[in-house]
Amino acid sequence: MKRFSLILSIAILLLACNRRETTVNLALDDIPVFKPTIVLMHPTVRNIKTFRYLTGEGILPFPEDYKALGVYHSKGSYDYKLSKDYILQENLAHFRLFEVGEKLSPENIYQKNDCSIIFRTVFENSKGIIFFGGPDIPPACYGEPTNLLTVITDVHRHYLELSMLFHMLGGYQDTLFSPMLNNNPDYPVLGICLGMQTINVATGGTLIQDIPAEIYNLNSVEDILSQNVNKRHRNYHTNLGVDDDLIRGDFHQIDFDEGSLFDSLNAFSSKLPYVWSSHHQTPGKLGKDLVAIAWSPDGKVVEAIKHKRFKNVTGIQFHPEVVSIFESDDKLAQYPFQEDKQSYIDMFPGEKGENFHRAFWKYIGEKYCEQPECLE
Repeated sequence: MKRFSLILSIAILLLACNRRETTVNLALDDIPVFKPTIVLMHPTVRNIKTFRYLTGEGILPFPEDYKALGVYHSKGSYDYKLSKDYILQENLAHFRLFEVGEKLSPENIYQKNDCSIIFRTVFENSKGIIFFGGPDIPPACYGEPTNLLTVITDVHRHYLELSMLFHMLGGYQDTLFSPMLNNNPDYPVLGICLGMQTINVATGGTLIQDIPAEIYNLNSVEDILSQNVNKRHRNYHTNLGVDDDLIRGDFHQIDFDEGSLFDSLNAFSSKLPYVWSSHHQTPGKLGKDLVAIAWSPDGKVVEAIKHKRFKNVTGIQFHPEVVSIFESDDKLAQYPFQEDKQSYIDMFPGEKGENFHRAFWKYIGEKYCEQPECLE
């Protein structure tokens, strides 16, 4: 009898664990019940941790009772089970995941497809969305041959995010298509690094596939490293392979027009604040209804874009998470065998760049939530 009771207890425990496991991933019908405050595309453990830090420290002002939904494709190259395990281990009742399994390809992403009902359900039951950084978009998605310097590693993620953004914003691919934001033009969309490039491609734009080669006519690492830092958009010292502790990104300045969004955020910062970026591609032709609002100081590399019709759609080529990832106790190595390591806050405090980043996140938080506490 005792043995039977023990077996029964174990079985009940296993069933409870399985039920707990399945609650992390929502079904489509669960999304209107969950009603996420924010949607996070590509919800890796790192992206979830970064979002938690930004909101937890008040850098990104959000209501304490926010709900976050991470959306990903089942064939993505990242192991999202790690994210599921992290959510369970941290007991994050306000974080949930949604797995998309429908087939997408360059032939069907810019039209109604098997994911259309998913996109609409996510859109209609959320208050905003963030697209994070990542690898190169397949040039087939913007009608160009693949440059030898383009590295494609996660096509299913790209197909999903491109199709979702096309459904949200529309594009040159089909000018008669009615985008979902027509029904909620104030819906906030933020694209960071790859996220900005995805906004551009989804709306019918193109990408410059390698900045050094196509913009600056440079073809070697040594040539790139000999340039002013404002012409380097990632840390090319990592290509030399002599120091494995180097960060992949580099710090450079950005410029913007007077009276622009960034100019208003820069009220307490010097002109040309320093940002951190890690990319080798950038928008070429801009997508439908997009306008550039920030550039590299020489005006050759687009650093930020805005949508002309949907005012809360913003794309930035740099990484504003720098204020969370590189706090003062996190010392960085940019150059081989660097001994005097410094954090971002050490290098660019206050008016040099920190104030600009904090003002940007405050602006984003105000767009992503309507609760009074977000605006204090």
